[in-house]
Amino acid sequence: MSFWELVVIAVVALLVLGPERLPGAIRSVSGFIRNVKQFGQQMQAELNDELRVQELHDKLKQAEEKGLLNLTTEEMQAITELRQAAADVTNPYPATVHSAQTQPAEPAAAPSSIVSDPVVTDDKNHKP
Repeated sequence: MSFWELVVIAVVALLVLGPERLPGAIRSVSGFIRNVKQFGQQMQAELNDELRVQELHDKLKQAEEKGLLNLTTEEMQAITELRQAAADVTNPYPATVHSAQTQPAEPAAAPSSIVSDPVVTDDKNHKP
């Protein structure tokens, strides 16, 4: 669109909607355009993921047809990537490692004079 076409559209919108409703209409249109762009980006990302999965699947079939012997570098990379993906699915969270400094070797025994009975509270008045 040229500059003058945009000016004509702005003048017509100002006349039709008025100065009070025009800013809200502009926000609505810009929000709609933003949502359409985000949807397009999400669809593109999903299609790229699906194409990559299909490519890996084809490479795996080729490797299986060869009996997993004398594989090309692309087939080896595909198998490695599939193994990594399987490991990520199997163990999605990394194991937490506790150092010796953060955990005491043995829990200290509390003196019996400090240990007391649990306090029972009245739910309505929150008093013991």
